[in-house]
Amino acid sequence: MHSDVLIIGAGSAGSVVANRLSADPARRVTVLEAGARVTDPEMRRPELWPFIHGRRYDWAYRTTPQPGLAGRSLEWARGKGPGGSSLVHAMAHMRGCRADFDRWVEATGDDRWSWDALLPSFIRSESFSGGADAVHGADGPLPVMLPGPDLSSPLVSDYLAAWESLGVARIPDHNGGEMLGATPNSLTIRDGQRVTVSDVYLDPVLDRPNLTLLTGVDVHRLVLSGSRVSGVEVSLHGADEVLTADEVILCAGSIGDPLLLMRSGIGDPAVLSAAGVDTVLESTGVGANLHDHLLGAGTLYRSARPVPPTRLQLSESMTYLSLDGLSVTAGPADIVVGCVVGPSASESFPDHGVAPGEGYTLLFGVTNPTSRGSLRLSGPDLADEPIIDPNYLDTEHDRAAFRAALEHARLVGGSDALAGWRDSEVLPGASVSTEAEADAFIARAAITHHHPVGTLSMGASDAAPVTPDLRFRGLSNLHVVDASVIPSITAGPVHASVLALAESFAARYPA
Repeated sequence: MHSDVLIIGAGSAGSVVANRLSADPARRVTVLEAGARVTDPEMRRPELWPFIHGRRYDWAYRTTPQPGLAGRSLEWARGKGPGGSSLVHAMAHMRGCRADFDRWVEATGDDRWSWDALLPSFIRSESFSGGADAVHGADGPLPVMLPGPDLSSPLVSDYLAAWESLGVARIPDHNGGEMLGATPNSLTIRDGQRVTVSDVYLDPVLDRPNLTLLTGVDVHRLVLSGSRVSGVEVSLHGADEVLTADEVILCAGSIGDPLLLMRSGIGDPAVLSAAGVDTVLESTGVGANLHDHLLGAGTLYRSARPVPPTRLQLSESMTYLSLDGLSVTAGPADIVVGCVVGPSASESFPDHGVAPGEGYTLLFGVTNPTSRGSLRLSGPDLADEPIIDPNYLDTEHDRAAFRAALEHARLVGGSDALAGWRDSEVLPGASVSTEAEADAFIARAAITHHHPVGTLSMGASDAAPVTPDLRFRGLSNLHVVDASVIPSITAGPVHASVLALAESFAARYPA
């Protein structure tokens, strides 16, 4: 089977690229997806998103024990099936701020990755509930809903008012270029149900005769011929075969992409040798620069009155803040505090004693962590478990910013504006007051925010695995288009920026 373009991965980025590139009827596009179509009705229910992890449509990865997290190993949910991680994520739609994309430009030397240059891609991807304006689109595939007071929890309304009482600006939403301030989360929900990227980008165009989606495909390795990918070794319907294409685009994500490359002999020779893989193409940055957001789960309060069930997806508002002061409204976001309509705590605190309806949580975290980890192979085959080491909280920057985030969560949690909700602080509690006590609590409370990026970073340097135009260095017909190429994480959830990245790539293809 030969295609003009072979896309590996039908997740968020793969769905966008497949839609846009197959719009040219002369271009034969094939998409390979490891997972099956997901029919679980609970996947559609926004409020159940934390509870569907671990099901058959989750790759269910796990990190190595983390010294910075008191030796804990974290579960890393990643979606498996058409739609990818949009099957299992929290549905929050936050583009990142201008300062985030300034770092992309600095890493790549290419203005195409600036906020202003990406804005048309953001607009093109969305259908915003508030309608079109200078920064929003109304005709794109993905519904983006900004909840009003009719849907938001009354707790969240008071939480937002509490920040305003402390001098934090109320902003329209998170997607106007600056994120500092208080606002409800924009969500990819329509008619009360989760919307996956496959729903709106890939599925509606599967009747195109030049577009083929193959599910249940195990992709073992790439076959190289000189500086080109000559084929892809796969197992399909129990049979092994080699698929060929003029161009190959990796869209399997921050875990799947580098693992495939390493199985193919592309990567750091020392890492490959340790896994029993011969080096075919040296690229020492493959699997490096892994980083992710953590959230402290959490600052938990017993409520003075019943907390109504969420009508959205539990985590209804994230407030991004500058450590230069609560009144700062422009520039980088340093920390975040989020309001969860219910009790939420890490597995370290199973006996906190707060039942649903009896409490609420203020999550807290660092938006631009400087700790960097790695992804490695444990063996040469697809069944060999990856070695995922995010190296969380390795830098003093991250530890200090996390302490500050906890302080800000307790500041708003203890404010007069939330006095009508607050009975008592259950976690961290009165026993946590010193810097050392805060560090110890954070190490036990921190959980992943499910945003791994950077394992195939794009950059101007020859050491970066991917060029600024998203071509894999050393291979003329291989591109990478997903979160793995992000050199520095955006302040909020990365999903919106991944969609814009894919839209930008597709609009320029072929370059």
